[in-house]
Amino acid sequence: MRAVAVCQDELVIRTLAAVLAGSFDDVEFLVESRPLARRLGDVAHVTLGDPRRVDTYLKADLSPLTPVIVEDNGRRGLKRILTAVSDAGATLIYVLRVAARRAAKAPSDVTERFPDVTVLELAELVGPALDTELSRSLTRAKVQQYQRYFADADRILILLHNDPDPDALASGLALRSLLRRTKTTAIIGAMQGMTRPENIRMADLLDIQVEPVSAESLASFERIATVDVQPHYFANVLDRVDLVVDHHPEQAGYSAVFKDIRPDYGSTCTILTEHLRAVDQNISERTATAMLYAIKSDTLFFARHTNRVDLDAFTYLYPLSDPALIRKMEGFEITMERLEYVVRASTAGRVEEQVFCAFLGEVAREDFITYAADFFLQLEDVKWTLLAGVVNDTLIVSVRNLGYSRNAGEFVKRSFADVGSAGGHRAMAKAVVPMDRFREKFGDRDAAAMTALFREMVAQFLREPATDKKKEAVAK
Repeated sequence: MRAVAVCQDELVIRTLAAVLAGSFDDVEFLVESRPLARRLGDVAHVTLGDPRRVDTYLKADLSPLTPVIVEDNGRRGLKRILTAVSDAGATLIYVLRVAARRAAKAPSDVTERFPDVTVLELAELVGPALDTELSRSLTRAKVQQYQRYFADADRILILLHNDPDPDALASGLALRSLLRRTKTTAIIGAMQGMTRPENIRMADLLDIQVEPVSAESLASFERIATVDVQPHYFANVLDRVDLVVDHHPEQAGYSAVFKDIRPDYGSTCTILTEHLRAVDQNISERTATAMLYAIKSDTLFFARHTNRVDLDAFTYLYPLSDPALIRKMEGFEITMERLEYVVRASTAGRVEEQVFCAFLGEVAREDFITYAADFFLQLEDVKWTLLAGVVNDTLIVSVRNLGYSRNAGEFVKRSFADVGSAGGHRAMAKAVVPMDRFREKFGDRDAAAMTALFREMVAQFLREPATDKKKEAVAK
């Protein structure tokens, strides 16, 4: 993402370069003075040009989503610059007031002539106001684009992953609201139904209907969006979609008209909270309750993979939600079936060097494996857990850690990506491997040997030197 700043003051340029460096890949400063351009060559991307000419901005290759920041130093010519920027097609325009209030144009003078322009004070640069406003404007523009794109479709599918969890269910509900659709014109669907008791309970309490869909039925929808999942998950069934909103690491192998993928976020509902807020859309109590529960569930109440924006979304949604309903949904966490697998894992596994590994054998549902992985991470002196089991002749490997050590997603990719599907975040990851391919690589092993194999794989990974920070960031 790039931005263009029209500035003629060296101090302002250096300040903006520092403030915007973390938000944009490139900030191009447009200046009129050649000596100024030479002085700033070491700190910023500087271009010479007349800011009052439309062709200056056309040469800068502006798009409607390129933010343009125009310095208002109190001198004449501001309106000519804003006219040229607008005529060049820019829609995200900001006036940065740097002159004394009595000298600079009053905000009303600018906004009356240019109603879409946002006026900011230079003093606001010391806080997050500029960065927040830019981010919100960019999100608003993206959301409005895909809202228009979906508006003329009669039938829309919001597709969730198999056995959808709270984040997927709530994200489907939130996107339907964002698209201003009903359950008859925007179907929330999944190729496999729900099996986990707490997810079924959430769907029942919030009246979230998840319709079964098949590969053959996809052609009957005019638009398809995926939330909390990317199309690669469905193998070759879905190589193109219209919208992807997800918080998992970005994958290749598909095309999308629009996508918003933020792997540093703890929940897809956090992204959709930003989308709803960006366009000032009211969030119903039902939707807010679903999204709040999803954020709480996906981050283990901020105990894993949590970003500041997750906290912001949580605090925004909380007064809009029904806390009593959330408590009712949360009361269904422990079941006798889950306890059975906890006991089985306790018998099969043990703790070595702060790592708990266990192979559970044949398992009825994969959520029993992830539940056990989360459960044993709570043990004293345990920092990593790896629980594995076989569901319908497919090996499911669930990995958890405390989040500040090595990257769990990197571990499963390195260990299993060549024989199955593997990926995740620093603190939580998953691998799905057909058993015939697992046996080809690792041989045919009994339960004890499987546990020993996994324990050695984790131990070897943790003994190796950590990759550099840049590679770790990519792995996340």
